[in-house]
Amino acid sequence: MSSSPLFNLSSPFSQSADRSGRRKSRFTFKNLSQLGLSSPTCPLRVVAHIDLDAFYAQCEMIRLGVAEDQPLAVQQWQGLIAINYPAREYGLSRHVTITEAKKACPNIVLQHVATWKEGEEMWGYHDDAFENIGTHKVSLDPYRLQSRRILALIKELLPAPPAQRVEKASVDEVFLDLSTQVHDILLERYPELQGPAPYDDPSESLPSPPTTALDWCADALVDLDASETEEEAPDWDDIAILVGSEIVRSIRASIRERLKYTCSAGLARNKMLAKLGSGHKKPNSQTVVRNRAIEHFLSEFKFTKIRNLGGKLGDEVVSTFNTDLLKELLEVPLEQLKKLGDDTGMWLYQTIRGEDHSEVNSRTQIKSMLSAKSFRPSINSFEQGVKWLRIFVADIFARLVEEGVLENKRRPKTVNLHHRQGQQTRSKQSPIPQGKTLNEDILFDLAKNLLAQVIVDGRAWPCSNLSLSVGGFEDGITGNHGIGGFLVKGDEAKSLQETARAENSSSEPISAPPEKKRRIDDGHINKFFTTTATQVYHKDAAEPADFDELPSAQQQISGGDIVTSTGVDDEGTEAQAEYAHSHEEGMPEGSSSSPVQEPDAEADKVRPASAHSSTIEKFLCDRCQRYIAKEQEEEHNDWHFARDIQNEEQSIPGMISAAPAQSNGRSAKPPTQHKASRGRGRPAGRGSGSVRGIEKGQSRLGFGR
Repeated sequence: MSSSPLFNLSSPFSQSADRSGRRKSRFTFKNLSQLGLSSPTCPLRVVAHIDLDAFYAQCEMIRLGVAEDQPLAVQQWQGLIAINYPAREYGLSRHVTITEAKKACPNIVLQHVATWKEGEEMWGYHDDAFENIGTHKVSLDPYRLQSRRILALIKELLPAPPAQRVEKASVDEVFLDLSTQVHDILLERYPELQGPAPYDDPSESLPSPPTTALDWCADALVDLDASETEEEAPDWDDIAILVGSEIVRSIRASIRERLKYTCSAGLARNKMLAKLGSGHKKPNSQTVVRNRAIEHFLSEFKFTKIRNLGGKLGDEVVSTFNTDLLKELLEVPLEQLKKLGDDTGMWLYQTIRGEDHSEVNSRTQIKSMLSAKSFRPSINSFEQGVKWLRIFVADIFARLVEEGVLENKRRPKTVNLHHRQGQQTRSKQSPIPQGKTLNEDILFDLAKNLLAQVIVDGRAWPCSNLSLSVGGFEDGITGNHGIGGFLVKGDEAKSLQETARAENSSSEPISAPPEKKRRIDDGHINKFFTTTATQVYHKDAAEPADFDELPSAQQQISGGDIVTSTGVDDEGTEAQAEYAHSHEEGMPEGSSSSPVQEPDAEADKVRPASAHSSTIEKFLCDRCQRYIAKEQEEEHNDWHFARDIQNEEQSIPGMISAAPAQSNGRSAKPPTQHKASRGRGRPAGRGSGSVRGIEKGQSRLGFGR
């Protein structure tokens, strides 16, 4: 396709024409950007409403294979709920009776809707359904199934989300926001729209469209307003809605070709106008409501035809202003409309002028589902009620499947039962277990329990109306697993047990953990099999080995390797070096300060190599010239550090309680004896005066002595 003429930059001072003298567009680059974002306030927005023609009747015509010109009506009991267009030519409407319909159109086909029969668990078509209203319940499931097929095809023909915005308004109608798709097509067809705005100003006007005549094909165009003429060149809103009409025309053709259904459509800049347009020319047609034709289009309607104005609010407006014609209501000023309330008056003022900024919601969340039956004659037993509950559950569960309950996408939280006996209506509610997948049996058991509760309350029969509903829908949690998913059962468990037994029988027996025993240095051969090279101090020994008995560096090396014995102590942990309490040489008698504990004298003695011996890395201490196990290096250095602190304390007068007399000639007073006490919050025996043994790595300082 050839591109349009080159875009000429406009002057910031020119508001009506560009440099070539052409008229400029009323829309700006900002409006174009809003179109790509599907903004509900964008004046270029394109919304479509597709409405299937006499949908229930079409479903039965296609199912039965009757000719398209054959009059047909869908019957429910003794009334008609859908009439196809060939039958409407005989003046039939949904308000006529079966007898009147046959009289006006003798060759009409009357097909009763599918029904649930008492005691059966699946709906079906029954020829005698209209004669057995007391034992049958209407089912609309056949129409829901066809509706899902049509909706799936529409989504297939549109771009993928997020460009795709589809809202299912009911079983036979759907809204489409085509703005993003139209935006992309406009940029492809008209390259001059792709460039940045002149002077980087989004408020700059778009270049005028290069097209002066638009081909609307067979679309029904609404006449322009009185102030507009067809001779005027189209603007970008006209071209945008033209592109939208091409998309919808293609969708309708695909539905007709592949599924055999006809539908009508309306296109406008918002949902309200699009819905009115789809019903303007039926059947099998589409109506385009251009921005320049909105006023003229709305003037033909009663405002009670507008969504949200057909109920109590519409009745209130009619009684307040004594009219139901929209063109007469347009003459009422805003101040008078606000008699209905400020917000309501403002909304009504904008609505009757074609303003609607509601969004096309891709998914309208269902809040509740209901299945009910009025009994004529009334039912009089629990068994009859249970049969109808089975039908209600099957009806509701079929719709739950559509909501994704089997995939745990959405599920209800509560089930409600409503029971009417005479003029009294009672309700019972129960939570639905959330721990497992919902199925018909769970729902049926809950419903029976609720009916039993009603009966226990008394005066349950005769029952004239019974209904079951589910509500409190929430999004399900996916990916979680119950505890059963972590367990194995049946043959799998037996197989694992047999495998474990085979492995145990082929492997060496596992020895029991050794019992705790006191380590006693009895001088026998056992002393050569201590748990580690550094752990030879015995708790029962009166004195540890003398520090000077440690072997020299040359004695510790045999053949160039340091040989030692390793193992695990009685508690199952690696043995650590232990230090003993001893008196330090040169300490004054009676001193209450405990000396730094020295390493065990036996720690570094060479052990004979055996089957359990292994090579352990050692290092040479540069202060005491002894080899120490590498893993004991940090603790050995701490010992030297503590020894240095103790030596410093001994060299300072007054730091030791047995220090000599002071230089002034007076003798040192003995320390004052205080009663043992404990500070606030301290446990008994932990006070400043309590006597407590020194733990490993600690020393008692002589402050204040």
